[in-house]
Amino acid sequence: MTAIAVPPSVDHEQAFLAMLADFEAHDPANAGFYGAARADFAAYVRELLDEEAGVNLRENRVPCTHRWLLVPSGEIVGATRLRHRIDTPFLAANGSHIGYDVAPSHRGKGYGHAALRVALDEAASRGMSRLVLFAAEDNVASRAVIERQGGQLASITFSEFYQERLCAYWIDRKRP
Repeated sequence: MTAIAVPPSVDHEQAFLAMLADFEAHDPANAGFYGAARADFAAYVRELLDEEAGVNLRENRVPCTHRWLLVPSGEIVGATRLRHRIDTPFLAANGSHIGYDVAPSHRGKGYGHAALRVALDEAASRGMSRLVLFAAEDNVASRAVIERQGGQLASITFSEFYQERLCAYWIDRKRP
């Protein structure tokens, strides 16, 4: 379960597209988040790096740091997103400071915990000490990951956008 966090790079195109194929085959609902990578990988990477720098942001986007979880075999097994702020109406109600996904074939191996730790460490390095994360009420695995990393359940509300109940968790981290 050893994985390192790497920034998006065209050097990892084949590994990333393999992760995308895993999502398409086994979790198509979440594959759409990464679909633009298949059309033009270099442009996709450039957009992710621009988001981190806070430049050329698309409408309703905020600065966001993306990291990919790379294992020794060269596979990318997951991805994290750290939104530097969540000050849009959509993100305030439905989004999180942190989002992470683990490729379906690699779930249940501890990579969710690794992904969240990566994002929390990045948040701390940016001076972000209080973070909100949302998880679907019925997503027991994700809720367990958040709780294990110190998440405190704040509320459960119905999301009109997702048409399901979302649990909001706060995680407080000390700054380095």
